[in-house]
Amino acid sequence: MESKVDEASDRRAQHSKPMNHSQLPSSSIQDSSFNRVLILPPELITEILLRLPVKSLLKFRCVSKSWLSLISSPEFVNTHLSTCVNNTEYTHHRLMLGLDKGLKVYSVRSLLYEDESVEATHLDFPTKGYFSIVGSVNGLICLRTGPNNMLLWNPSMRKLKNCTAFIAAPKGVFYLWGFGYDEVHDDYKVVRMFYAINGGNSCDVKVEIYSLKSDSWKGIDGFQYGKIHSCLGKLVNGKLHWITSGAHPGSNDGDIIFIDLADEKWGMLEQPCHGENEFYFNLGVLGSYLSVFRTYQSTWADVWVMKEYGVKESWAKIYTIKFDEDIPKHGRSPLFCKSNKGEILLALGSRFMIYNPKANSLRYPKISKSYFSFSDGICVESLVCPFLQNEPRMQQ
Repeated sequence: MESKVDEASDRRAQHSKPMNHSQLPSSSIQDSSFNRVLILPPELITEILLRLPVKSLLKFRCVSKSWLSLISSPEFVNTHLSTCVNNTEYTHHRLMLGLDKGLKVYSVRSLLYEDESVEATHLDFPTKGYFSIVGSVNGLICLRTGPNNMLLWNPSMRKLKNCTAFIAAPKGVFYLWGFGYDEVHDDYKVVRMFYAINGGNSCDVKVEIYSLKSDSWKGIDGFQYGKIHSCLGKLVNGKLHWITSGAHPGSNDGDIIFIDLADEKWGMLEQPCHGENEFYFNLGVLGSYLSVFRTYQSTWADVWVMKEYGVKESWAKIYTIKFDEDIPKHGRSPLFCKSNKGEILLALGSRFMIYNPKANSLRYPKISKSYFSFSDGICVESLVCPFLQNEPRMQQ
């Protein structure tokens, strides 16, 4: 269905330009008490609108042509995104759980700050049947709906784009995915890898990458790292990261590989030195840092972060968390959110806990209903649209 609304630009929030308030519309309010008209300056209108949720802004586009133009402008979209992303109360952040019958989300703010029981909200899902979440960036969620199909979806705007892979993967292969934002070219990209194991660590790997800006797929050469342990890439510093197959219990020889989304070249990082104990580790993202979550005997874990990207010596162990009970080795990366009080929301599968580094203690948010699922990332509200300019649009 064709949308009547102009497309919002999907430039990165950090690269947004200051808004020119002189070009924005002013507004007036009739004050009956004094029988005069109060004029609201354009910069005040903008500041008010920037603090509103996406749902309200979509309605307010119908107020007037000037408001439609303002809310749909690239500058407004970028600034609103930056406001949402940098909100320390996590007002616009949702933690996603992928279920068999759709997608549930929890308010991150409620999990971190509220004492009352938190209830999950069901999202109107854009597709039926099998799906898995590849990742979320700037309000866009990448969904895999089959070995050769995926969707880019903004649930806040209820808009989605269907993307079919260029190469049809053969049967009997393993799939690895990643979704991220290329700041250099202002582009959203999906990486898909599939490989067949020939025996031992030998395997044939094919890699292709999708560009939203060009709306096309292409093959990527240069992969020479054998099998990969983790399925979903972690986005840090404009690069998607995976763990090589050496990262399994009792093995210290696994490395971290990455693809730079800007130049589409491969590289490798060394993991931190952890000692002789048997461990199981996953990649994660803590704030803007690449992190490693190492579990020992399912009862305690170390959290490491790379404070200076690309520098092995900058790996630092910042937390050691002792759990009240054994945690499962489910192979999924943990999710971290740091509150303005310094507490860490930790999501392992569908289990939530809040770690207090100062007291070295754990507490558990109250959940109205538990779901047997995996936490699949955090999505933030945004006006970023998954379409190219003048492109025919799918709408829920």
